Amino acid sequence: LRPTPDRVRETVFNWLAPAVQDARCIDLFAGSGALGLEALSRGAAYCDFVDISRPATEAIGDHLAALGASGRASVHCCDAQSATLEAADLVFLDPPFDGQLLNTTLSWLSESSLLAKGALVYVEHRRGPSPPAVAKFSSIMKDKTAGEVRYCLLCR
Repeated sequence: LRPTPDRVRETVFNWLAPAVQDARCIDLFAGSGALGLEALSRGAAYCDFVDISRPATEAIGDHLAALGASGRASVHCCDAQSATLEAADLVFLDPPFDGQLLNTTLSWLSESSLLAKGALVYVEHRRGPSPPAVAKFSSIMKDKTAGEVRYCLLCR
């Protein structure tokens, strides 16, 4: 797991402040679930957590139960494209840095029905140029770098 650093998460949720309240969220490649859990704690209506790791999804389920948020979330132990999900207002996309998962998933998302009208997509990747699939979105609303991490907010 490579959790989103605290200072990055703080910046992201400052960006998202007006959009999180009552939002339906998807945390793809959820890992620790920190982004989706933070969204729920800031008033998101619902969050689907998706990760292929059984230990990660079990831990997310335990955190949701401890926080009394199980009724506002679903946890899916599968790859991102296999999960049965409803359209979301906000998607967190933070796949492992190795490989082409980010580009492949951005392309899939842009062509899927998972993004509600005006949906925002938070993307985190290794510092460097944006993946080519970012161009499939209407705009990059925010873009920042912290150490070896580049993160941005896309709008459909």
